[in-house]
Parts: sequence; structure tokens; C-alpha cells
Amino acid sequence: MTQETEYRPFGDMNLSNARGEDETYKDYRKRLKQNEQILKLYNTVGLDAFKEMFPNGVHEALKNSAEEAYNENFGTEDKTVHNS
Repeated sequence: MTQETEYRPFGDMNLSNARGEDETYKDYRKRLKQNEQILKLYNTVGLDAFKEMFPNGVHEALKNSAEEAYNENFGTEDKTVHNS
């Protein structure tokens, strides 16, 4: 028997307008702006297109893009230039 899981586009995202106890003001403002942009996109394109764009949910996409950005800036590969 196959069980299809319910699609949760916002997964574990904090969509609350309240500032968390351990959240700096700068992080709080950044999260609010990010939430506003994501909700605007969701309301513009609708659930079906949003599901196509983010099959694992927005939280997973944001996590992956943050990891990619970190690896680009502080990656483990040796980026020293050798002059021969």
C-alpha cells in the first residue's frame, strides 16, 4: 500500500511576525522580508506552480541554497593560485 505524504510548501519555516527570543533584530528583519517575498510568490503563482518550483518545500530549497553559498565562499577545495 502506497501512502502519499501531504505537500507542505512552508514546512518548518517560521512565518510568525513575532521576534524569537534567540533572534537578533537583524535576523528578525531579514526573516520578515524573506517571508514576505516567499508569500508574495506563492500568492502570485499558486499552489500547483509553487509545488513544481519547490517540490520539497521552500525550507529545503533555502537550506540547499545556503549550503551552496557557503561552499562557494568557504569551500573545502584548495583555491590558492600557483604561479609557475
